[in-house]
Amino acid sequence: MSNPTSRRFFLGAVTAAAATRVWGANDKINVAIIGLGGRGTNHLNAYPRLPDARVAGLCDIDQAARERAQATLQKIASGEKAKEFEDMREAFADPGIDAVSIATPNHWHALATIWACKAGKDVYSEKPACYNIYEGLRMVQVANETKRMVQIGSQHRSMPFKIRAMQAMQGGLIGKIYMAKGLCFKRRQSIGHKEDSPVPPGVNWDLFLGPAPLRPFNELRFKYNWHWFWDTGNGDIGNQGVHEIGLCRWALGDPEWPKSAFASGGKYVYDDDQETPNTLLASYDYGGREIVFEVRGILTGGEGTPVRRGGGRGGRAGTPAGPPAAGNANPASTPNNVTIGNLFYGNEGWASMDDMGFQAYKGESSELVMEERPERGPGSDGTSLHMENFLAACRSRNVKDLHDPISNAHFSAGLCHLANVSYRTGHKLNLGPGPRFTGDAEADKLITRQPYRKPYVV
Repeated sequence: MSNPTSRRFFLGAVTAAAATRVWGANDKINVAIIGLGGRGTNHLNAYPRLPDARVAGLCDIDQAARERAQATLQKIASGEKAKEFEDMREAFADPGIDAVSIATPNHWHALATIWACKAGKDVYSEKPACYNIYEGLRMVQVANETKRMVQIGSQHRSMPFKIRAMQAMQGGLIGKIYMAKGLCFKRRQSIGHKEDSPVPPGVNWDLFLGPAPLRPFNELRFKYNWHWFWDTGNGDIGNQGVHEIGLCRWALGDPEWPKSAFASGGKYVYDDDQETPNTLLASYDYGGREIVFEVRGILTGGEGTPVRRGGGRGGRAGTPAGPPAAGNANPASTPNNVTIGNLFYGNEGWASMDDMGFQAYKGESSELVMEERPERGPGSDGTSLHMENFLAACRSRNVKDLHDPISNAHFSAGLCHLANVSYRTGHKLNLGPGPRFTGDAEADKLITRQPYRKPYVV
C-alpha cells in the first residue's frame, strides 16, 4: 500500500531547479509516462522516436504493464531502460524527470496533473482534460500558479490539414457558422455482467481507484471498460466525443461556457453493467449559434452525404456526386458518410471533417470549394505532432505556443460534463457565472465529486 505522508514534501511548491532550468539545444527532455494501458502504449511508441524526448520513467499500478512497457521501450530505444514506478508520486519526486505524459483513466487526470505541476514537472495529459467541471478549473489555477506547461492530448489541434480547414472556415469559407455538430457513432458492444473478484496479482487496486470510491475489484471496472462507469469515466461523449466537441468549439472560435445546455438519451438495447448512456443527443446554446453533439453506440448509419440535385445520394462525405471511382466495382462497400467526425453549417454552405479529410461546399448546388487530405508518412500522425508541440513549449516556456493548453481544453471537457449533468438530472441547464447553474442545486452538486476519497483529494 502506498504511503502518501512520505511524499508530501514535493506537493507544496515547484522546486527551484525545475522552475529555473534553461534547456540546451541538444538536451533531451526526460519524460515519464504515467499509465501504460492502451493509450499509454501509444505514448510509449511515440516519445522515443521524437528527437527532443527521452523516456526516463514508466509508471503504472500494474506490474505486468510496467514489464511489457519496459520490453517495448528496449526494442524501440536500442536497449535503453527507464526507471519503473508503481506510484506516480514517486515519479513526480524524481529530479531526473522533467515532464510527465499522463495516460491514466479520466478520474486521475486532474490530480495527477496538479501533483506533477506542484512538483515542477510540465504535463502532457490525455483527454478529456478533467473528470468534472471543478477539476478543470482547479487545473487551470495550478498551472498558472506554478507556470508549468500543460498540454491536453487533443491531437487534432496539431494536424496540418485540420489547421488549414479551421483557418479557412474562420475566414468565412462557408459564411457565418451557425451550427457545429460533432458525431460519435462508434460501435460499442455490450460489456455484459461480471461478479466482483479478487484483485489480480501485481495490481495496486487502491491506487487505481485513487479519488474514486473504494469498491471491490471487478474486471469490468478495470481495463478500458472503466469508461462506462460514473466513478471513473464519462461515457463516450468524454471518451471519443471530446475530440469532436473540441473541433466544434475550434470552428466557432473557441467560445467558453454556453448560455444553456440540454442532453437526452439512454442506455438502450443492452442489459449489462454499463452505467453511462450509449445513445445521447446534446445541444449547447451560444446565442445565435449552437453546438450539437450526438453519441450512437448501437448499429446506425452516418450523416453528411451530399445530395444530388436530382435527389440521388453522393459518394463519401465530402465527395462530389458522380460515378464511382475507377477500380471501385462496389461503391456500396465504401463508407459514404461521417460516423466519427464533424459537420459545420454556415449561411453560405456547409463542410464535413473526419480523419480522412475535409470538404467544404457552397451554395444551393453544394459546389465543392475546398478539400484537404491528411499528410502521410513517418512523423505525420497527430499524436506525435502534438507531442512535438508540447516539447517545443517546454523549451520556450511560453504557454501561448501550446496548441491546446489546459486553459482552453477544460472548456471542451466541460461541455461533455454539462451534457452528462443534464442527462443525469433529466432537465435543461441554464448557466450563470462561475460556472454555476441558475437556481439548480441538484445540478450544482455534480460540478464536483462528492466526496473525494482521502488522500486523493482535488
